[in-house]
Amino acid sequence: MVSHQMEKASNGTSALETQTAELDQPAALRKIISVSSIAAGVQFGWALQLSLLTPYVQLLGIQHKWASLIWLCGPISGMLVQPIVGYHSDRCTSRFGRRRPFIVAGAGLVTVAVFLIGYAADLGHSMGDQLNKPPRTRAIAIFALGFWILDVANNTLQGPCRAFLADLSAGNAKKTRTANAFFSFFMAVGNVLGYAAGSYRDLYKMVPFTMTESCDLYCANLKTCFFLSITLLVLVTFVSLCYVTEKPWTPEPTTDGKASNVPFFGEIFGAFKELKRPMWMLLIVTALNWIAWFPFLLFDTDWMGREVYGGNSDATASATTKKLYNDGVRAGALGLMLNAIVLGFMSLGVEWVGRKMGGAKRLWGVVNFILAICLAMTVLVTKQAENHRRDHGGAKTGPPGNVTAGALTLFAVLGIPQAITFSIPFALASIFSSNSGAGQGLSLGVLNLAIVVPQMVVSVGGGPFDEIFGGGNIPAFVLGAIAAAVSGILALTVLPSPPPDAPAFKTGAMGFH
Repeated sequence: MVSHQMEKASNGTSALETQTAELDQPAALRKIISVSSIAAGVQFGWALQLSLLTPYVQLLGIQHKWASLIWLCGPISGMLVQPIVGYHSDRCTSRFGRRRPFIVAGAGLVTVAVFLIGYAADLGHSMGDQLNKPPRTRAIAIFALGFWILDVANNTLQGPCRAFLADLSAGNAKKTRTANAFFSFFMAVGNVLGYAAGSYRDLYKMVPFTMTESCDLYCANLKTCFFLSITLLVLVTFVSLCYVTEKPWTPEPTTDGKASNVPFFGEIFGAFKELKRPMWMLLIVTALNWIAWFPFLLFDTDWMGREVYGGNSDATASATTKKLYNDGVRAGALGLMLNAIVLGFMSLGVEWVGRKMGGAKRLWGVVNFILAICLAMTVLVTKQAENHRRDHGGAKTGPPGNVTAGALTLFAVLGIPQAITFSIPFALASIFSSNSGAGQGLSLGVLNLAIVVPQMVVSVGGGPFDEIFGGGNIPAFVLGAIAAAVSGILALTVLPSPPPDAPAFKTGAMGFH
């Protein structure tokens, strides 16, 4: 039965590869840039998630040690949604093309999710939440629903976008790397916009009605930021999909005259079954890399507000410590904006830097050590901030300038390894997938599993792990530094290098077989 399914999968895959191969030449660079620009709209909202939502959910009444659990929705939805969406986008026969319908659906879901998140406090209050008695359970429930939908929407958007770029690259390895570099660049643009919006205290004044009895200044700013993110996402999606069209895909009949119809999980099983050592190494290095990244990505602004500024976001905390925490979160958003600027410039230089350093795997390995050093340095910054508070009787005005500068420098430097993380693994997966037994969408979905599984580990274990060592974010950051060092070693020693200019459809020996 399995062998029969594998034979049918192979026939179906041949059709998918033929469809992509019909693009004899890669699409014009302007079309690749146009599709890549959708990443700016997606990442604007994602930046707001990373910088503002962990503090926000704590303001609604969830304790710090449990706040990470809210992020479970991301990896769970990513584990299920992106491979399924990738599989069906590979086989979509819509007259609008294979990828475009899923991109439009994802943009629509983002709009619904942002409304639920932004108005969670208002809706919860109207349903009976008492503002002076945390936790505000109804608001938390609405927020969690919106958060789940937002992650489903992001996964529905990003997988087909990257697969669309792979289609437009027509199997050319250099073009594939360039497309992913531009995608990473526009992610950086979205990050800059999102973090800049999140760091501006009076943004809500653009839309005054966002502040209500149940939605304070922080909440009103969050609403306004999300309204701006929806506007950008709808604009870039509309322009890109009107400008770049797809030919409808028609499945080729199999030898028995019927269209191939392989069950999704059968093909997932077949894709994993056919993975050879190089692709497994890519998945392992990617997983370790994201174990390193996720503690910082989820708690970077919380670290600034809690450890660096000495604030507290608990609903029962004093007004002074809440103000310190909010000041720290805004400083963290500024740091993330600096991070995104560095990420953007580095994304444009990935191809050049990779050549100078002797290839993609060497570049990825080296920047993982930079990631490890930066995560380890958070310990030093935290200790300096604690010493300042101890020497100045609690220091209710935040850390000194040198400590803040040190923290912001770490944020900025981390943009270098982040640019590589956002481009090289996806480019390698696209190249390796050419003879994989799966289409581009499904292959990128398989790679996504190496990202969402680490996020699940961090989401479930991050808060309790930190509690074991006395609370705070530093224990998880140190564990991340160790994971980054190990991933750097593996990238340098066991990960194969792709040929610099060979077309992706001729690199089967390097990945799947």
